[in-house]
Amino acid sequence: MKKLAIFGGIIVVVFALIIVLTNQANKSKLADSPYDKKDLNQSTIDLIDDENYQNIINPDELEAKIKSGEPVTAYFFSPECVHCQEMTPRLTPLADENGVEIVKYNILEYEQGWDNYQIRATPTLVYFDGGKEVQRVEGAVPNEDIQAFFDQVVLK
Repeated sequence: MKKLAIFGGIIVVVFALIIVLTNQANKSKLADSPYDKKDLNQSTIDLIDDENYQNIINPDELEAKIKSGEPVTAYFFSPECVHCQEMTPRLTPLADENGVEIVKYNILEYEQGWDNYQIRATPTLVYFDGGKEVQRVEGAVPNEDIQAFFDQVVLK
């Protein structure tokens, strides 16, 4: 019985240590967070340092950019979306190669984006110009479709 109690105690200590270390790692990541809020989902926290998920934009910033009339290419994603997890590592380098700046809108954290921009699925890539939506691509499309979107819409 003593061995069982000791073993149980060790398991509890290990789990407590894991929780403490995870919380410390999260606090460290949140110190440099591009988000304008502190209550983030764990899946978002896990992506803060990921090079493919930089250039995060919050709802007010995106709205201001669109209203200014300047061209904006916005990528609506969720860190929990398997299609986003597949497409983002392909999209980001392709955008860099083409000199296309993409602002990334985390729809898991900013749920109002679903309604504000009529997002039906993630990932969704939308190009705005003159304060209006010009065109969008929905879903995890092949690189050729992304390149065509850049060539025919964003870079024309």
